[in-house]
Amino acid sequence: MRRSVTPVFRQFIAMFSLFLACVSLPAWADASSTQPVVYKIEIRDTIQPISASRLERAIDTANHEHAAALLVELDTPGGLLDSTRQMVGAILNSRVPVIIYVTPAGARAASAGFFLLEAADVAAMAPGTNTGAAHPVLEGGTPDDTMKMKMENDAAAFLRSYVTRRGRNAEVAETAIRTSKSFSADEAMNQKDHNLIDLVAPNEDLLLASLDGRNITRINSGEPTSQSLHLKNARIIPIEPTIREQLLGYLANPNIALLLLVGGALLIYLEFNVPGTIVPGALGTVMVLLAVFALDLLPIRHTAILLLLAAAVLLLLEVKFASHGILAIAGIVCLAFGTLTLVDAPVPEMAIQPTIAISLCIAFAIITLVLLRLAMRARRNKALIGPAALVGSLGTTMEPLWSKNTLPIGRILVQGEIWQAIANAPIPEKETVRVTGFDGDILEVQPELQPQPSIASLN
Repeated sequence: MRRSVTPVFRQFIAMFSLFLACVSLPAWADASSTQPVVYKIEIRDTIQPISASRLERAIDTANHEHAAALLVELDTPGGLLDSTRQMVGAILNSRVPVIIYVTPAGARAASAGFFLLEAADVAAMAPGTNTGAAHPVLEGGTPDDTMKMKMENDAAAFLRSYVTRRGRNAEVAETAIRTSKSFSADEAMNQKDHNLIDLVAPNEDLLLASLDGRNITRINSGEPTSQSLHLKNARIIPIEPTIREQLLGYLANPNIALLLLVGGALLIYLEFNVPGTIVPGALGTVMVLLAVFALDLLPIRHTAILLLLAAAVLLLLEVKFASHGILAIAGIVCLAFGTLTLVDAPVPEMAIQPTIAISLCIAFAIITLVLLRLAMRARRNKALIGPAALVGSLGTTMEPLWSKNTLPIGRILVQGEIWQAIANAPIPEKETVRVTGFDGDILEVQPELQPQPSIASLN
């Protein structure tokens, strides 16, 4: 009889499987570690301090993780020049190649977005997108010819300082500043001598595949250097905005900032009209503080701030003095002009919408008129407190009034309160009396005449 070899065979299979796993583990780990990682951030908003902070955080993350590249998907109408310079500086100083990709179809990198696109190590656009129109706009009014020339020359020199070193067409790029010229994706790609962008790609997968093995010009060390990109089968890791960045992004919207400002001012105004409610005053203070914080992120006109302060002072004076609405109307007029001119926006997307500003002013005016009507009605009505409020009321004597054994001053019970009272004639205890007047804190009363029974009722 033969012995069974099944247990031995099973042990052999287990040992062989363990051996294969140990041999393949380093290879798998090496393949995982060599897979390129590309971090991605989406900027689909105006260029302002919040978007600049987001880009800087994304670049720091990519640098810290030694990523193969940072992909920035861009769609912006433009924004503030100071924030643009901050973002361009972060791109130029990044140790990781920065790829800016204008996408999807219909997106744009206008005005400030054009500066960012040209600053990237790789400038790419999707079909159906456009860029350019980068003429600087003066905050605070229309510049004269000299100031306009200074602004154009400064912006053009800033653009040339890195476009030339990127190997792109600086002369054509400068026309976006001096003549506000715009370019489609194909026009930006098909310029003579040098192009404005590096490639046109329909999606990010084809974009990264096209860039694999391509040599790019890096200038983060000061002098232009060549670097080869390795992006084959890259793993894309999105960088989502933090809660703080989302909140600040909402506050950076000038219309939301205006809603907070006017709504908070209205609640504080209600608190002054109805003191002691506490909740409107506390909530209004928080809203005004948030509005002030939000406006600090935006370019504002100081004359508009003065108009808003004048509106607040006039409305408070209306509460203090009876001007029959004249001060309130003047305050609302100041409020209207102040809200309409509050934000000095370089692009329409950063401006306060006139419909929102006018609607807020109309709502504020209606509420103010209602409060004024209530206040004037209260002023016309005589304030009845203390003894004056008891005149005409019925009461009951608690002791005899004006009798032989008591002083003229006695006590009566009226409206649940005990008051001292006097009468011109003796009134017995527990008699119904009517208050006819008062002398200081002493009521004047007289007996309430009972109706005499008729003859018919006696029969």
